[in-house]
Amino acid sequence: MTDPKGPRDDRWYLPLMSPNTKGPKFAWLDPTSIYINAAAFEDLLDDLIADLKGVDFDVVGGCDAMGFVLGAGIAARTGRGFLPVRKAGKLCVDTDRVSFTNYSGRTQDMEMRLPAFAPGTRVLLADQWIQTGGTMEAAIALVERQNGVVAGLVSIAMETCPATQGFLARFPVVTAVVPGSHWQRDCDAQVLASFGTYDPALTFPTAGRTTPLMA
Repeated sequence: MTDPKGPRDDRWYLPLMSPNTKGPKFAWLDPTSIYINAAAFEDLLDDLIADLKGVDFDVVGGCDAMGFVLGAGIAARTGRGFLPVRKAGKLCVDTDRVSFTNYSGRTQDMEMRLPAFAPGTRVLLADQWIQTGGTMEAAIALVERQNGVVAGLVSIAMETCPATQGFLARFPVVTAVVPGSHWQRDCDAQVLASFGTYDPALTFPTAGRTTPLMA
C-alpha cells in the first residue's frame, strides 16, 4: 500500500505520532496513532519486515502492552506464532519472573509462561518504543532463562543510551526510525520536529482514503 502524502523512503507515517499532553509521569510521545490509520500501519509493518530480511526467527515475543500490537502484526504477516511477555500478575499459568526498572525509574516485574517454547527456539522481541532498555532487557532475560535464542529486536524507535548501544552490539536491531536519520536525532532529544505541525485529524482511519467504503 502506498500513501498519497509522500514516498515510503521518508517513513511518512512517523509524523502521525503525537506529543505527550499529560506531563512527566507519561511517555513523551504516543506512537499508537500510527496503528489506527490503515495505510500507516500497513507501511510501518512493510518497512520493518523488509528490514528484518536475513533475521531468522521462529516466534515473535511482544512486550506488554503496546509491543503486543507491533509484535502480533509482524507475527501474522510473517506466519509465525506470537508470545506475550506480560507484566506480572496477569497470567493464570506457571510463569518465570524478572524485575526491571522502567523509563520512569519505577521497578516492575515481567513474566513469561513456563514453559513457553522448546530449547533453541529463536525469538524476535518486539516493543513499541525502546527508551532506557529496562523492559527489553527483562524480556531478553526471560527468553534466555528458558534456553531460547534472542534472534533480534524490533520497534518503532530505539533511543540512544548505554543499554541500547549494548543491544546493538549483541543482536540484530530493526527500527522504523533509522539510526543516523533526523528522526533518530529528534527521538534522542525527545522532541520531534513534527510536533510543531501535528494534526490529530491526519491520523483518523479515513485520512488519505481514495476509494469509498463498501456498502
